[in-house]
Amino acid sequence: MSKEVRELVKRLRPSLSLGEYGKIFTDTTAYMEISYGDVIEIDGMHYLVLRDEVERSFGIEDPKYWVKRCIQLETGDRKILKLVFHEKFLLKLGTLKIPCYRSPEKEARILDLVRGDERFMQGFSRFDKKGNVVRIIEIVSGKRLDHIIFEIETSHKDYFYGHLPGILEKFIESCRAIKLLHENGEIHGDIRRDHLWQEYGTGRYRWIDFDYTYEFEESPFGLDIFGLGSLLIYIVGKQIYTPSNLSSQGFSPETAALIDKGDFSLLYKNRIVNLKKLFPYIPERLNLILMHFSNAAETFYETVDEFLEDLEPCISEIRR
Repeated sequence: MSKEVRELVKRLRPSLSLGEYGKIFTDTTAYMEISYGDVIEIDGMHYLVLRDEVERSFGIEDPKYWVKRCIQLETGDRKILKLVFHEKFLLKLGTLKIPCYRSPEKEARILDLVRGDERFMQGFSRFDKKGNVVRIIEIVSGKRLDHIIFEIETSHKDYFYGHLPGILEKFIESCRAIKLLHENGEIHGDIRRDHLWQEYGTGRYRWIDFDYTYEFEESPFGLDIFGLGSLLIYIVGKQIYTPSNLSSQGFSPETAALIDKGDFSLLYKNRIVNLKKLFPYIPERLNLILMHFSNAAETFYETVDEFLEDLEPCISEIRR
């Protein structure tokens, strides 16, 4: 089959030089067998595989073997192909255990729903010869928002008053994008720091990766809203704070001693939510929003509208 791939590349993309030539796949079921130099043929189009995508967290690379970085041979465009991969796990939220799983079909629906809305990654879905839903994604040219924020070289106080208002304005628009999903009976399903990117050039914030979903009858949009809250905590703090990193961030033992059980995240047990205890200049109104996602919370946001109703007035309060 290598000769067939070589001839295909030579015909469609003659300027492309490959070290190896693989196979042509019309069935993507065995995604682990598809690697560099192979071609995935979908709906008459040919996608040359360059590598598997990786997820980077805490300096560790976690390969995503079902997600392929490709070149579409007919156009020369770079694409990401997400193949069918099923995964299930339970997420603990306080005393609740919430079933979460991957749904390629749900991601395909959202790609249709948000087509043309550049607050989201763009793409479309097609079926391979075996009926697998392959999502063909345009690459977002940008960088994770949390990395951009962390790399702003200034004190937290200068960041808080000088940078945060503008960041919050864009973040609020990203929240409205999630509201659009909810209004159409959909959820993002996996709102976290590495799934909101800032696009180069435009500075636009864009959501990526919609293939997770969950079953949470008590609060159908609850995990999405908790995800927005966790993002807000990071944005306000400029990073994540835990008991183990307070000393290295310059906080005194006396400040660390102020932190109690109610000040931690309900979802991420070691993350400090009550940031006002670390940064007293954070307004009470903004800190109260953060505390909705803490162990001390007695009420929770049920809709994005409720979340934004509290958040939007905070911008003018911190803008100097």
